[in-house]
Amino acid sequence: MKKIFLFLLISFIFSQFINAQDKAFQFGFKIAPNIGWMKTNAQGYENDGVKPGFSWGFVGDIHLMENYWINTGFNVNFIHCAYHYPHQIPASGGSSSYVVGTLNRDLITKYIQLPIVFRMKTNENNGITYFGEIGFGLGFLFDAKASDKFYEGEVLIKETDKVDVVNEFRFTRESLILGAGMEFAIGETNKLTTGLRFDNCFFDIMKDQNSIDPSIEQKGMSNFIELQVCFLF
Repeated sequence: MKKIFLFLLISFIFSQFINAQDKAFQFGFKIAPNIGWMKTNAQGYENDGVKPGFSWGFVGDIHLMENYWINTGFNVNFIHCAYHYPHQIPASGGSSSYVVGTLNRDLITKYIQLPIVFRMKTNENNGITYFGEIGFGLGFLFDAKASDKFYEGEVLIKETDKVDVVNEFRFTRESLILGAGMEFAIGETNKLTTGLRFDNCFFDIMKDQNSIDPSIEQKGMSNFIELQVCFLF
């Protein structure tokens, strides 16, 4: 009985795969403006609002069966965010003392992301298909630039522009992807898709401890919402 059930199950999956071969895969590219922010619960660390960013990449739609697809590819994500936190810097004049204040940071990180997204589509109606999606993204950091302003009270003490801070952040960024959108048929085979995608970081991307209080671990998760536009061949 078990062998018969297994045979029927394999036959069903194989038949669905064969039926989908005429449109089993579509390849294309995407562009996506986004807004990003830093979510943090570390003591003294505060988000300073949303910042504009951008993403681009190549996408692939793999047809599983009926209205179910896997959306994958690779993205280049520019995530822009701003936050401030307690910090200290060496005092001028070569002394061994430190100046304690607040560091306001404007951060731009660049990740190569490999997404695996399960996409559920409606049936096509007048050339339009609607979809919802959920998945996972794995990003690899390849650049991080910070423009910092250090204040002692209300007084600006030091300012730096686009300094390389890649060593202050983890190499990987893992995220939950949620989204929804529409797909438009263009001709017999090409498609244009557009929609909103929320990319929610799972784990802290920061490393090390606070410079004033080493008992405070630096914590922050960079999130963004993007408006993606994809063209599929």
